[in-house]
Amino acid sequence: MTSPIAPDLAAPSRMPAKPRPGVWRRLVKRRLALLGLVIVAVVVAGAVLAPWLTGYDPNEQMFDGLTIEGSPLPPDAKFWLGTDLLGRDLLTRILYGARTSLIIGIVANGVALFIGTLVGVTAGYFRGWIGGALMRFTDLMMAFPALLLAICLAAVFQPSLWIVAMVIALVNWVQTARVIYTETSSLAEREFIDAERTIGAGAPRILFRHILPHLLPTIIVWGTLGISTTVLLEATLSFLGIGVQPPTASWGNIIFENQTYFQAAPWLVFFPGAAILALALAFNLIGDALRDILDPTQRGRA
Repeated sequence: MTSPIAPDLAAPSRMPAKPRPGVWRRLVKRRLALLGLVIVAVVVAGAVLAPWLTGYDPNEQMFDGLTIEGSPLPPDAKFWLGTDLLGRDLLTRILYGARTSLIIGIVANGVALFIGTLVGVTAGYFRGWIGGALMRFTDLMMAFPALLLAICLAAVFQPSLWIVAMVIALVNWVQTARVIYTETSSLAEREFIDAERTIGAGAPRILFRHILPHLLPTIIVWGTLGISTTVLLEATLSFLGIGVQPPTASWGNIIFENQTYFQAAPWLVFFPGAAILALALAFNLIGDALRDILDPTQRGRA
């Protein structure tokens, strides 16, 4: 009669590994990142629901929107954020201005991210004279101050919503290209890339199946952080009068139009300025959290 086999007491018990929480769950557990998400959600909701949140047109000059002396009205029960120098509801213009900031932020940053990734990956993978030429051109673009270059480009083209977005994209792609180039150059020298070349894999397969997936966390982080830079640059150009032109509402041109009333009606500058600051800060908080979550070298440091 055979006895049952006794369990190996010396063998360590292997417990199933606890699955790591997803990126979204780890993101919402960070208080600052959650604050940023709430701010972005509020701004997006305000921009989308603007026609239903206020009963005014953003360009409507109301008869009772100015004092007898012709000055803007302070915040009250009817005009929650007051009126501007033309008697228009400031809250309505800020809500519609959020649309401008979000559209330019997403479009301009998306185009800049695409150009920067294309240049960085091409230069980092192929290197040689192709990489050298692309990166010297990138260095040349980085040598110009971004704001000065944006002002020059905006002055050449007739300012509009889409022209401003393209101008900002042509200015902001260089930082992304430099970062992507550095990471692609490092990845191109790894053993698994050499193994792919050995078995005859072509450049498209290596780039799309092996290099770009490794670059995705970096692209996501830079895409998030870049929106805050884009929002600030658009507001700066609009404030200088070479960005989105009135009567289209933009946070920057709201400040530009009402800057003469800074002392008499400070709410005309404070509220759009606070909106710019809040949205830029929100995307920075989200981008910093995503960097810590997606970058293996940063895990556990927050």
